[in-house]
Amino acid sequence: MGWTLNQMGLALMMFITGSINTLSTKWADNEEAKGRVGTTHSFDHPFLQAVGMFLGEMLCLAFFRALLIVNVRRDRDMELGNQQFRPIIFLPAALFDMCGTSLMYIGLNLTFASSFQMLRGAVIIFTALLSVAFLGRSIKLVGWLGMFFVICGLCVVGLSDILFNSQDIHDMNGIIAGDLLIIMAQIIVATQMVYEERFILKHNIPALQAVGWEGVFGFSVLGFLLIPFYFINAGTFSKLPDNKLEDAIDGLIQIGNNWKIALATLGNVLSIAFFNFSGISVTKEMSATTRMVLDSLRTVAIWVVSLAVGWQTFQYLQLVGFALLLLGMCLYNEVIIVPFLKWMWKRTVILLRPDHQFLINEEEPEANTEEIHQVT
Repeated sequence: MGWTLNQMGLALMMFITGSINTLSTKWADNEEAKGRVGTTHSFDHPFLQAVGMFLGEMLCLAFFRALLIVNVRRDRDMELGNQQFRPIIFLPAALFDMCGTSLMYIGLNLTFASSFQMLRGAVIIFTALLSVAFLGRSIKLVGWLGMFFVICGLCVVGLSDILFNSQDIHDMNGIIAGDLLIIMAQIIVATQMVYEERFILKHNIPALQAVGWEGVFGFSVLGFLLIPFYFINAGTFSKLPDNKLEDAIDGLIQIGNNWKIALATLGNVLSIAFFNFSGISVTKEMSATTRMVLDSLRTVAIWVVSLAVGWQTFQYLQLVGFALLLLGMCLYNEVIIVPFLKWMWKRTVILLRPDHQFLINEEEPEANTEEIHQVT
């Protein structure tokens, strides 16, 4: 059955906004503008950007309320799930999200946008291991095989950044550090996902509403932390004139002095809101498999745009790494490859044993679990 016009619109929205989210953040990182002390320097404000991301997640609450109002006016029923939950249950998830996102934005500032998107595939490994340890899950052999290919893909992507980097030694060290920070952040993201599954999913809360509440807590906590961050000297770790860990005032002044940074920041906020909305809608209207495929396609889009604008040069090892990552993800999630092999096996059985034709009508229920949080 083909997609409806509405489904195609949702898929296109997820693909475009997901790509914009990473590209707009990297675009801002590559720009320079006058800051608080009057000097021109690069836009190095990962924590301020993370606050912007949480602001985008907060907008999901506005989407939820808007949908509720529209459905009431049109006399339609809307699945509200359980509305008797305590919002404080989202605080731990928001803290995990805050730490993971901040680390990823620091890493993105140091490395390539395409490497950033590919290395985020490491979340599969850590989520699987934590699920076994804390949720009592068991992993099939095909899942372990998928994790092996993901690890191989991560190693190849990392090697491509090291072996074929044309920058000086200082920049190369930064790229390596950025890649490691992104992988470390996936441990935190995986912990967040396991927490959400263990303590939040059982409450049957609408995903759009859940993302919005995480945004509220993340925005509040990290927004408050920007104050002490201003007084912390990060040394050479910071690219800011006064070596502060974060200078939100400097960042806001730079946004006002450079329309490109302002546009990129606005793109980051709006894209994360529409990305979460469309991603959740794709899962509901189509399937989690479709969502994973679209997420992989945006990695290709980010890579192509990065090459086109000159943010990096083409490295064949990255292509190999991405292919290994995609293969691993497909195997782990049992999509495309595994269903095709099962289909081929059924046809072979029918060909060799016509009396087993009933096997062709056997259908396995498709996993269509609704994800609460979509990683940016």
